[in-house]
Amino acid sequence: MMTARLSFPFAALLLLALVSDAHAQRVVEGDLQRQMTAGEFKAAGLDKLSPEELAALNAWLQGKVQQATASAVEQAREEGRQEVIVKNRGFFDFGSSEPIEAALVGEFTGFGKGRQYTLDNGQLWEQTDDARVAGVRRQAPKVKITPGLMGVWYLQVEGLNTRAKVRRSK
Repeated sequence: MMTARLSFPFAALLLLALVSDAHAQRVVEGDLQRQMTAGEFKAAGLDKLSPEELAALNAWLQGKVQQATASAVEQAREEGRQEVIVKNRGFFDFGSSEPIEAALVGEFTGFGKGRQYTLDNGQLWEQTDDARVAGVRRQAPKVKITPGLMGVWYLQVEGLNTRAKVRRSK
């Protein structure tokens, strides 16, 4: 049975297993005795373990590495999925149905069918309906683009009651 004097090596091994998954997997592949020099093995107090205890420690450590690797892969997969959703919002029915809040790049001079609106997040939207607002001049106004039914999106400029039907083109 392992005693309290081995708590430091266990803490060190746990940290090793949880650090950078790819690095940790390379470092702890195989038995600890093969991964460490004889001096490191002895300094960690691992030479006091029975062969059964050492095998149990190696198995536990490999399990921790596999768990950490699986967790990192799942996290990376989810981050990639979220990036695709955010990047493609507004194209058809793809992504989140949350409103898009941004600012227009340049000057806003009113609505008009066919006008294009560039947002500060890099998205480009084109007006598809006949909504009109004339005589308005605003520099880089804040806008909110909200989804409607059947893939329709509406652009509303802060401070105006009129909203225009838009389609994302980039």
